[in-house]
Amino acid sequence: MSTSAKDILQRHRLSVDEYHRMARAGILPEDSRVELINGEIIDMAPIGSRHAAAVKQLTRILNRTVGDTAIVSVQDPIHLDPHTEPQPDLALLRPREDFYKTAHPRASDVLLVIEVADHSLRYDREIKIPLYARHGISEVWLVDLQSNRISLFREGTAEGYRRESEATDLERLSPLHLPQAIFDLCELW
Repeated sequence: MSTSAKDILQRHRLSVDEYHRMARAGILPEDSRVELINGEIIDMAPIGSRHAAAVKQLTRILNRTVGDTAIVSVQDPIHLDPHTEPQPDLALLRPREDFYKTAHPRASDVLLVIEVADHSLRYDREIKIPLYARHGISEVWLVDLQSNRISLFREGTAEGYRRESEATDLERLSPLHLPQAIFDLCELW
């Protein structure tokens, strides 16, 4: 049995602290579209106009509906572990008076993650959604702009989400942790 160079080479996984130091030192420009996943810096797909519009629409809908019951976080980091800090398109966070000024939110602070996928569907489905499940984020909505569908991933575990379904009633969609917040997402399409 032969061993490939890939099996022999040791990879250096960046920590979140190293990642932040690189940004502060200017190695990662402030406007770079990257996120840290399992110690690797991942280039994020460019944001097209349809993706940007969907994020803006969702932001307006979420803000209008949740009021002060949650913080709407738009393309901001969530600290999942010492080597992982993704930047979901949107997240609903538990309210905090300091708006997470002292530290990025952690999985336990997240009520809902929403990923908007135009050209990133495979990455979101195969990398990010399982990552959120492993870290205990209980619910993710995947807005698929290619097929005009919203997939719901609920009850995250280390093995993945126990329940996956397609949203059928876009006029009355509620997160598990905010059942009183009823979103009308029909206008997305």
